[in-house]
Amino acid sequence: MKRLLLRWVTLAFSVFAASMVSQSLQLGFHAKADTPQRILTLMIGVAVLAFLNVTLGKILKILTLPLSCITLGLFSLVINAAILYLASRLGLGFSITDDGIKGFFAAFVASILISLINGVLGVLLPDEDDD
Repeated sequence: MKRLLLRWVTLAFSVFAASMVSQSLQLGFHAKADTPQRILTLMIGVAVLAFLNVTLGKILKILTLPLSCITLGLFSLVINAAILYLASRLGLGFSITDDGIKGFFAAFVASILISLINGVLGVLLPDEDDD
């Protein structure tokens, strides 16, 4: 349970950090965590994002397996961006302010940043609980 909570906080930090990088690149991905209420909303939004990745993301990756094989797995980046774009439309802690291609590009870059930051922070987490 402790590890799940730690991974949840790590993913929330990754979303917030990706938002900061996206804002510096002038992309339309924004996450606000300046008050306790907004931090709680961001945590709920990250939980929804994780749930969508586990359910809808896995289904889409299975359905598009031939396309992923042709593109050597790069199509999974498009699926991750689509899931992030869908989750941002719910308005739970993070949002993509642009629409159309520009909005999807913002989601694409943000999903790559979230994956990179979460991957780096995941390496720093312990593998097993020492309890």
